[in-house]
Amino acid sequence: MLTPMPTVPAPIAFDPSPIRTVLCDLDGVVWLDHRPIPGAVEAIASLRAGGRRVLFVTNNSAARVSDHEAALAAIGVTAVGDVVSSAMAAARLVASGERVLVTGGPGIVEAIELRGAIAVLNDGTVTAEPFDAVVVGLDRTFDYPRLRAAATALHDGARLVGTNTDSTYPTPSGLDPGGGAILAAIATAGETTPEVAGKPNAPMAALLAATLSTTTGFDPTSVVMVGDRPETDGLMAARLGSPFALVRSGVTAPGDIAPDIPTAIDVADLAALAGVLGAR
Repeated sequence: MLTPMPTVPAPIAFDPSPIRTVLCDLDGVVWLDHRPIPGAVEAIASLRAGGRRVLFVTNNSAARVSDHEAALAAIGVTAVGDVVSSAMAAARLVASGERVLVTGGPGIVEAIELRGAIAVLNDGTVTAEPFDAVVVGLDRTFDYPRLRAAATALHDGARLVGTNTDSTYPTPSGLDPGGGAILAAIATAGETTPEVAGKPNAPMAALLAATLSTTTGFDPTSVVMVGDRPETDGLMAARLGSPFALVRSGVTAPGDIAPDIPTAIDVADLAALAGVLGAR
């Protein structure tokens, strides 16, 4: 059973010995725009050599799972079967046979179609046929016609699903607007409140619990959530009931004052975290 996300942060005591799985964010933790952060690849290898599973949990919904796996393989990290994305969590909020307008990348289309729903990519065209849902993620082609098409679908009765509310996206040259910025525009124009699937929300928590469940269920004390964004990754850990490890290689830079969110470990990067966990 998942532990409810606390409304008031409380300190979390951390003991690395029970940790069997490292839930690892990608952007700002493993890489920046697919350029590996120094020491990250070696850290993943050492964690695995120590017997821990590394599961990559990303709010990046644009890429297909196979694309995430291929990008990780390109930097020397095997990840087949070890990627969980916000697109996968969002797809759990639609039903087979539903007609879904997708404002986002191919990762959302893939997840929606695997769910058995009909994915229609938002190209800015307003159609007479209604949609059951509008699913929104990062879309670098987003423009006013696409905003209008999504808002029209919502005003016609579709429900709004966001893959995430991340306002920014870390790159080697700084922060770009994230999928949450697009979601906010569509929610405003459509005059509706979205249900958000990715970290730190309940659909992602349920997906992770299902992925990591054993014959005895899901044990949150055997998991550590690693990320560079406390308001996303830290709250994800809190919702799961697991410790949070903050790395300062992405959105939260060294010296930044982090939000008052329970943090078990605060280190420079993934390599430093591997050291704390005693990876060999």
